[in-house]
Amino acid sequence: MPIRKLESTIDVLEAAKRRIKNLFDSGAKVYLSFSSGKDSLCMSSITYDLIRSGQINPKQLTVTFIDEEGLYPSMVDAAERWRRLFNGVGVPFQWFCLPFKQVSVIDHLSSSESWITWEPGKEDVWMRKPPKGAIMHSPYLHYPGEMNYQTFCTKAFADGVQMVGLRTVESVTRLHAIARTDMRTPGGKFYPIYDWKDSDVWLYIKDRGLEFPEIYMRLYEAGVRKNALRLCAFFGDCGTQGLRWIAETDPELWEKIERREPNAYLVLLYWDSEMFRRSTSKRRELEAQEGPKDYRALCKDILFLHPENYTIAKDTKKNLDQWRHLFIKTYGVATQKHYKTMYEGLLYGDPKMRILRILWTTIYTDYNSSTKKGVRK
Repeated sequence: MPIRKLESTIDVLEAAKRRIKNLFDSGAKVYLSFSSGKDSLCMSSITYDLIRSGQINPKQLTVTFIDEEGLYPSMVDAAERWRRLFNGVGVPFQWFCLPFKQVSVIDHLSSSESWITWEPGKEDVWMRKPPKGAIMHSPYLHYPGEMNYQTFCTKAFADGVQMVGLRTVESVTRLHAIARTDMRTPGGKFYPIYDWKDSDVWLYIKDRGLEFPEIYMRLYEAGVRKNALRLCAFFGDCGTQGLRWIAETDPELWEKIERREPNAYLVLLYWDSEMFRRSTSKRRELEAQEGPKDYRALCKDILFLHPENYTIAKDTKKNLDQWRHLFIKTYGVATQKHYKTMYEGLLYGDPKMRILRILWTTIYTDYNSSTKKGVRK
């Protein structure tokens, strides 16, 4: 779907304020999705300031925090801090500790791509205790692992609008998700800072003197690029480098992580390899003796010839027909770069089919671009 971008006559901060004020002026019930991440902090700060200045009605607002159990201590501290701030202006802060199905990129040995947060019966290996006042039960969740938290939020907050700190610069998928957003009916999502760049986020945090989770600094010191600084649960795809840092600096926390996820040690061995869709210069040097790989042949082998020879997680395996369809429809159009992404997505895992969706767009976009260049030449 073509996406049209327009220039604005106001800066992104003023635009975000107007969007939030317009939402509240509509009289809608608003659920602010707090996550402790930098985008969430900016969105929360703007909303909090609008409440204190009397520009929006706090009675329309509820703040929600989905606690994924495997969180960095500084993220938990940030949530506690903002719970006190919002409670101080009369806004309820719902802290959910529920048994959701959660994506895991670590448990390859058991061919699984998921685990259950706050799983009943495993209290002895929980990484920490739920905070006081946490919501541990919900009528929308009938058994542990029934749904992920995104599905839960759609069901539980259907009577209002979810305000989410999602930004388009972070992925093509997010850009298309926002472009398709329809705010005319309740139960939708609202993205007030969708057009902010990383520099806008960090500048706002600096100018306002906002306290942000210390883990951002530790991840930066561990080698994570500034534009890749994202916080997610320990076993998510963006948490692998953070786990490596924890193993090196915090033995006590690492022990809790290994007790919860015995295969976490794989991160220490393969964090810079294809298993986690990364390839550092050191890893490339070690693997250079194997020679260049024919990723198209590898994809053909894993999808059609000998899928039984590969360890494919069950959540990805159930979508293999869609991967085969992609391979067939883009044959002769896709390049080795695309096949490499395809191969790594199959082995690494793609339970939410994000890589699959992105590949459809990327392959044809790159092909059209190369065709136009050829015409010009």
